[in-house]
This record gives sequence, C-alpha cells and structure tokens, in this order.
Amino acid sequence: MAATETETKNDVWILREINPMPDAQPVPEPVLYTINDGIATITLNRPAVMNAMTNGLMRGISEALARVVADDSIRVVVLTGAGRGFCSGADLAEAAGPPARERASDAPTEVNSAGTRDPFNTAMRAVMDCPVPTIARVNGPAAGGGFGLALACDITVAAASAFFVATFSPRLGVVPDMGATWSIPLRVGRARALGITLLGDRISAAQALEWGLIWSAVADDELDDEVARIAAVLKRSSPSTVRRTRETIDAAIHNSFSDQLDLEMAHQAVLISRNMRQGALAFLEKREPEFGGERD
Repeated sequence: MAATETETKNDVWILREINPMPDAQPVPEPVLYTINDGIATITLNRPAVMNAMTNGLMRGISEALARVVADDSIRVVVLTGAGRGFCSGADLAEAAGPPARERASDAPTEVNSAGTRDPFNTAMRAVMDCPVPTIARVNGPAAGGGFGLALACDITVAAASAFFVATFSPRLGVVPDMGATWSIPLRVGRARALGITLLGDRISAAQALEWGLIWSAVADDELDDEVARIAAVLKRSSPSTVRRTRETIDAAIHNSFSDQLDLEMAHQAVLISRNMRQGALAFLEKREPEFGGERD
C-alpha cells in the first residue's frame, strides 16, 4: 500500500505520495494545502493533465480535510485547481491501458460496500461531511468527476471562461458518479439533470448560473475577489450556525413541513442563547458580530 508523508514549505502543507519502488521517478505533489487566517485552501495539483483524478489525488483531498476536522481555527475551506482547469475528472490515461507504475503502486485505502477499495467515494464523503463551509473556486473546466466535485461544495463560484460537462454516459458509457446524480437534480430538477447527464453538452458558467447549478459566475480576473468576499462572510459567521443550517437544508429533502419546523426549533434552542445577543448588539452598534468558534 502506498504511504503518504507531509512536509511543510513556506506554510504550505504538501501531501506527497511515497512511491515504494526505489527506481521510480518522483511524482508531483497531487494536493497542496494552505492556511491563511482561518481559511484553508485545497489545491488539486496536477495541472499538466487538468488536475485529473487519481487515487493519490483523492487521498490527498481526504487527508487535507482530515486536517480541517482536527483544526478548530479553520472556518472556511476553498477547493480549487492549479493551472488552467478545475478538474477534468478521472485520469483516463490510466483507465484506457495497462496499469501504469504510479497506478500499480497506488493502492486505495478504503473498502466500499461492493468489496473494492475506493478512495474516490471516501474523498467525496469527506467533502460533504466537512465541518466548515466549503467553496468550490472553479477556475476552468469541471468535467466528469470534476463536475461532481464542484457541486459537492456548499457554494460554487466559477470564472466566466469555466464550463461544466458530464462526460459519463455519452462518452464513457458509465453512470455519473462522484455524487453527480444526487447534486445535479437537486439543483436543477429532473428534466435538466437528464439532459445534462445523457447528452453531455458543455454548460457555460453563465448557463450554469442561470439554471441554478452554481452560486455565481464572474469575470476571470474577478474570481479571486469574489471567492475572498464569500469566504469573509462565512468566516465571520458562527461555525455552529453554518453547520446546523447546512444540515437543516439537507434534511428538508425528506422531512415533512412539520418535521422541518421541529428541526429548526431544536437548533434555535441551542443557537439563540449562544449567538442572538451578540448579533443583536452588533446590529444596534452598526458593526460586524463576533461569534465564537464552536462547531457543535
């Protein structure tokens, strides 16, 4: 089983795969993890192949998110890609031919219900279960599994030149995965979800915004400012309130209206005594509230 090591260079955590074969060439760090004033940035770092997904890259995402779980100072996570793309999906060069040396030594780390080891679903669950809000900074194409990864985040922001494409069914002959069959219909409804997944047409950032697939689409040179603006709002928010709001929104899918009212009040019973006075004082004093960092 391939191992990982972590080293630090200029406050950047590098999640590096250790190749056990002594004659192997070093592999680039598949994921970079940085922290800046309570905001963690996870960068997919295979720009030469548009950050295509391998087992090592997916394990890097999981390890980075494990660091977020363990660090209560983190208030927001930004997920993005290095270079000119967000993520092109699974590494098809590996899927199309005999296992490459990197793939052969790249043993996954978790056994799924089908009895196969699957670091992809492990990483996607880690994204969905992240204790702090997540922002997808889509700086370029998000294709296949990259599409699903972008939609797994709480807020998806795209550059105007970015696009989304579900390559699964028409080009690869497989069912959409990485949670895409859950995320897409919830965001756009059944009719558009079927069109997106069965036809595989490119969806521009502007079209994705119009359909409600993403939160915002901005000019390429405004992407960082927009992500920073959103991250600042989330960072100022109560971590407990953000977590509970996400859980309540997700629960509405299967709850009755009455059940949802009860769930809202259960959360309010905790949050009103914890946060309401601070929020009210800040409003009256015309300043930003200063909430505690509890995630519970």
